[in-house]
Amino acid sequence: MTLSRRTLLTASLALPVAARAQPRWPHPTLSGEPPLVIAHRGASGERPEHTLAAYELAIDQGADCIEPDLVSTRDGVLVARHDAELSLTTDVAQRPAFAARQRTQPIDGKPVTGWFVEDFTWDELQTLRARERWPQWRPDSAQFDGQFGIPSLAQVIALLRARERVIGRPIGLYPETKHAAHFRALGLALEEPLVRTLHEAGWRTARDPVFLQSFEPDSVRRLAALTALRRVQLVGERASVDAAALRAIAGYAQGLGAAKALVIPRGSDGALASPTALVKRAHDAGLAVHAWTFRREPNFLPAGIGADEELRRFLATGLDGVFADQPGAAVALRDRLLRG
Repeated sequence: MTLSRRTLLTASLALPVAARAQPRWPHPTLSGEPPLVIAHRGASGERPEHTLAAYELAIDQGADCIEPDLVSTRDGVLVARHDAELSLTTDVAQRPAFAARQRTQPIDGKPVTGWFVEDFTWDELQTLRARERWPQWRPDSAQFDGQFGIPSLAQVIALLRARERVIGRPIGLYPETKHAAHFRALGLALEEPLVRTLHEAGWRTARDPVFLQSFEPDSVRRLAALTALRRVQLVGERASVDAAALRAIAGYAQGLGAAKALVIPRGSDGALASPTALVKRAHDAGLAVHAWTFRREPNFLPAGIGADEELRRFLATGLDGVFADQPGAAVALRDRLLRG
């Protein structure tokens, strides 16, 4: 018998849990439980990212959590997009009515040219259609270009609740505040409306299947001041995550969202090298580790191995969760390992 989804979601950040059925997970996670599979932007390897279709497919494939990145419209509606700039994943550049809105501005300290979500109202944004970010690598997903809109956070939650009722299991929500300082400077802070929406939906405690994440420590700290929901500090592959840094993160978060290279780097030949001590150090600090991002297209894989072998090696380090663009494949591998 495998673990219930509720146990997975509540235990994954080392919360106390009751005795559970065998078999046990073979690798040293923080809680001893199997790792979560987090659908990165939905099933974004198979449908255009951050669409309701991508989230629904991920849920149907067995993902434990869906991950909406959040930005804000001009009128303060939180919507699911990875970028503040819209042309990478929508058809805005092909819309003559919006041609005059193209501009250049700094985002996270770098100049970006395009169409920005904060220049659009929610009603205007609903007229755009989503498209595949990488059509050259994901032609199957690109076949769905133009079929889906941009969802609001409220719509994502409504989908999650509806699917929970149909499939009879809890589904975790793992929102990220994107470019949080940028939006706060515009008077469109993300943290307060995010927490208000989650609380109104009934998620309020560290027992609830919600994980709040950001690359910006100030955003995670703001979230910590607003809610008891669990927080995850994201860190890129160049981040310094020594023991002191991990202890500091543990003061305001319960998890570390780490770039894969911090867990197992690649050598000069592109092959996986030996694992680092990051997972153990984070566990020693009381932090769970969720690594990003696992993709199955050949151009994303280490030299000499396939996607299943890559994921297998990472799970052996004791990871507590993985972000996957093809969550169904990650769920299948995890379940095979659990069965031995």
